[in-house]
Amino acid sequence: MKAPDDSASTSGTPSHDEAPSCLASADAPILSCKDPSAPSVFSPLTVLSEAKRQKGLAALRVPRVCVLDPDGDIVRSLLRTGRGRRSETWACYHSELYEVDLEGVRVGVVGCAVGAPYAVLVAEQMFSCGCELLVSITSSGQISRAAEPPYFVLVTRALRDEGTSYHYLAPARYAEASAETLGAARAALREGGIEVLEGASWTTDAPFRETARAVALAEREGILAVEMESAALYAFAAAREKPVVCFAHVTNTMGQSEREFEKGHDDGVAASLRLVAALVRMPRGVDPERGPTNPRR
Repeated sequence: MKAPDDSASTSGTPSHDEAPSCLASADAPILSCKDPSAPSVFSPLTVLSEAKRQKGLAALRVPRVCVLDPDGDIVRSLLRTGRGRRSETWACYHSELYEVDLEGVRVGVVGCAVGAPYAVLVAEQMFSCGCELLVSITSSGQISRAAEPPYFVLVTRALRDEGTSYHYLAPARYAEASAETLGAARAALREGGIEVLEGASWTTDAPFRETARAVALAEREGILAVEMESAALYAFAAAREKPVVCFAHVTNTMGQSEREFEKGHDDGVAASLRLVAALVRMPRGVDPERGPTNPRR
């Protein structure tokens, strides 16, 4: 790890040595003073350890497979049907994690982690507590008319029109999914007999600022869907070398049709859980050099 710069001011003001590079991007702070290789002062385990102490938890532990459910439909269904049970070893201050058995594997689900910062905050803590595979299934708007909603897109890369990814990776247009993780996900979906579309998404922090021009440019670029988490999650995954798989559940045309945001009679829960059940067959870890290892039994 790169050692902290002793010349940096602790008051929040750039030191003389670092000021020129910081001030060069003063009009765009999101691009200023970013060093993705530098260690963070604040860590997930710092906050989790304190939360564990304050809540009197016996351990910090989550299932090996975890799910982000931004709309909260899966969690509400698990509670309504009695299939889910609240984790007693999830210390996060900002969310609750529910556990369910899928294909004989215990899976953890956190609902309503909407947007890039919240999704990555939860992801950081999940992987600090034993998560080995994270699946995100987020509601999204249709950009390119690839099919009639609702349908799922396996996100292969995401346009970085949010802020969180720039704290994890150097600036670039897209955050790319790991080729090894994608390959393992494709194989698991194929084995499960599940067909999904594949392609790029556009990750935004401001869904109510999706202008006609921005939508047209995204469509021209071949982007299939717009959502709020994937670019940040893939940037986190690349920086931390963790397996993350993102799905965009295309349910709407951003209010441009009469009937929108329809996921089906059960809010798409059964279809979403089928995706997760297929992915529990993925390897427990992905070696960045050798690809998938340690298959799940």
